[in-house]
Amino acid sequence: MLAILAASIVAAGQTFTCTPTHVWDGDGPIWCAEGPHVRIAGIAAREMDGTCRTNQPCPDASAIETRDALVDLLGGPRGTISTGHVVVRGARLTCRSEGSAGGNRTAAWCRLPNGADLSCSMIQTRTVLRWDRYWKGPACR
Repeated sequence: MLAILAASIVAAGQTFTCTPTHVWDGDGPIWCAEGPHVRIAGIAAREMDGTCRTNQPCPDASAIETRDALVDLLGGPRGTISTGHVVVRGARLTCRSEGSAGGNRTAAWCRLPNGADLSCSMIQTRTVLRWDRYWKGPACR
């Protein structure tokens, strides 16, 4: 059985490794085996209840479609837990923290094992929108 570490906020500017274990929705949090809960930086997705928060971009895709797109990028679903989080066994991500994303989440720019930027990869799924207010990432191809 996988032990879940208490979430910790990674200080802004620090690089860290995230081995994804669980996903909540399309922009996170992604629970990392190393402890942090990552909120994917620079993108906006619907909440799991289907709503969008005030003053954020609101994509057309449903919350389930978006979460499933992220789960697929992280290696596919391996089940769910009682909280509704989808279990994943993704390869390690390399992330750079933007600091706290509120609560126990770290906002971060992450790279997939193939070098692709996770925020850009999610935008390419057409299930999330770039959130210009927080976009400090690369130019997506």
